[in-house]
Amino acid sequence: MQQLQTFAPVFPRSSPVKPFSSSSSASQFPRPRFSRPLLKRRAKSQNLNHSPSDLRKLTSRVVELKHRKQLRQIFEEIDQAKKLYGQLNIIVMNAVLEACVHCGDVDSGLRFIREMSAPDGCGVDSITFAIILKGLGEARRTDEAFQILEFLEQGRIMGGPKLSPALLYGLLNALIEAGDLRRANGLLARYRFLLQEGGPSILMYNLLIKGYTNTDCPLEAFLVHDEILRQGLKPDRLTYNTLLLACVKSEEIALAVRFFAKMKEEAERGKCSELFPDAVTYTTLLKGFGNANDLLSVQKIVVEMKSLPDLVIDRVAYTTMVDALLKCGSPRDALSVFGEMIKRAGENPQLRPKPHLYLAMMRAFADKGDFDMVKRLHVRMLPDTAGTISRTVQEEADELHMEAALNSGQVDTAKQILSDVVKTRKGMSWTRRGDLVVVRIESLSGFTTKTFSPLLLHQVSLDDPIEKHMVHFEEARPLQSSVELKKVVMRFFRDAVVPVKDDWGSCIGLVHREDCQQLDAPLSRMMRGPLPCVTTSTSMGRVIELLLEKRYEMIIVVRSNNIYDSSYNSNSKAVGVFTLDHLFEMAVPVSEVDEAFWRTST
Repeated sequence: MQQLQTFAPVFPRSSPVKPFSSSSSASQFPRPRFSRPLLKRRAKSQNLNHSPSDLRKLTSRVVELKHRKQLRQIFEEIDQAKKLYGQLNIIVMNAVLEACVHCGDVDSGLRFIREMSAPDGCGVDSITFAIILKGLGEARRTDEAFQILEFLEQGRIMGGPKLSPALLYGLLNALIEAGDLRRANGLLARYRFLLQEGGPSILMYNLLIKGYTNTDCPLEAFLVHDEILRQGLKPDRLTYNTLLLACVKSEEIALAVRFFAKMKEEAERGKCSELFPDAVTYTTLLKGFGNANDLLSVQKIVVEMKSLPDLVIDRVAYTTMVDALLKCGSPRDALSVFGEMIKRAGENPQLRPKPHLYLAMMRAFADKGDFDMVKRLHVRMLPDTAGTISRTVQEEADELHMEAALNSGQVDTAKQILSDVVKTRKGMSWTRRGDLVVVRIESLSGFTTKTFSPLLLHQVSLDDPIEKHMVHFEEARPLQSSVELKKVVMRFFRDAVVPVKDDWGSCIGLVHREDCQQLDAPLSRMMRGPLPCVTTSTSMGRVIELLLEKRYEMIIVVRSNNIYDSSYNSNSKAVGVFTLDHLFEMAVPVSEVDEAFWRTST
């Protein structure tokens, strides 16, 4: 069989690029017509019009555009550079190839490899194949990746690298990142002989552990840990950190604590500084304790991190501290850590918070009605944050600023903020939380202040009895209290709250989506109390006030013999429901009403 002399013929010149075929034969492709010395002279003659500094600038430009994901702009500038300089070198072309992979355009990357490996191209190297194997792995185009590995193993690529553990590990990591653990195990089975030439490798096992943490059964990663010990290998810091992540994802916090203690014990016993917990270790634990609402443990970890002189607390670590404290309901502690972060950022700009951390702080203090704190965060977000503040982030920040004023009882201030926002945000869209704030302002204004109102209730009188606008109880599709959650779990993907009835058809409670924690438990264990209800004669305005002030998701409408009843009792019968979703469905943007009025008038 004729041996391939170049990688170019593997990729057809037609577009799009076709995947590798296992039946491909080297004899199907002609030999290149240029000798190697001639290619070198030709490449050299094409590169006389540029200096190394020009290509370095071009490479930096490609990297910059890659981070912006402006792939089309990269292609245009590369075409211009080829016209100006002639053939570009392999460093520039590898940067372009990496941009293609980063932006998810693997086909363009394959076309560039074809161009690079052509007789008059700049050539390919191990970096070239590492990049394209990563892209194929992330795109789950595993057949093509394995075909490249086969060509590398057989040495059928002229001037290309030999198959090496580094290339295999790159593809293995890409498959694991893509969640394709089955193909990752297949790759290990096929090339284990190469990966373990010098004996079992802890890197290979660490990648497998990482793969299991991305599955639905993260604790299976401990099976790999057992295999590590059987092979006589010593777990390193990455092994421990990844296993801790598996514990946190499985919500096995007690197991994580025990494993953390074992990690420190092993480090102290062997006096191995490379095994002591690092910032990744602590931030992983903070996430676990934060998800478990264990404030005391979060505070203990924060104190321990600050007491370690050799521990580098970076922006990610500070951000995780703040997020964990906020999840545990301690915004004041979070503010203390946030203030320390801002203070240290004066000396180290790398510690400047990202915009999402400002939003997390603003949400916490807006809920408490601390308008002054939210206002300060709103003002300082632009000059003090790191990165770009997107329009979505800015819109949520404005809504939280307005909500904080409303929750602190400063209705006029909230109206003024809303007025300013309406003037500056053309074609604005509101989040559900923002909708709620706007409707609350309208409710407090009696739905008459159209100047401040992007929404209004069209053809709805606030004096109407709720019976006129409610949804009948059976149409709300109540669930039996005795049914197990696992049998009706899909219902909560669609509805945030569902009414629950007993065997006699009486409404006995509400189950909210966030309370659905045990699949094998009956719904009766997840109900909240007391049941929010109003009578059929209650005015629409009063119902809206209850929804907004008490932040109810749903109110049960009952027919009672005693109109002064304020709670659900044996004399009450549920006849309907009214929810926040129904309220927002009734709300109409002012612009639509104005447009309808204009059409009618003309």
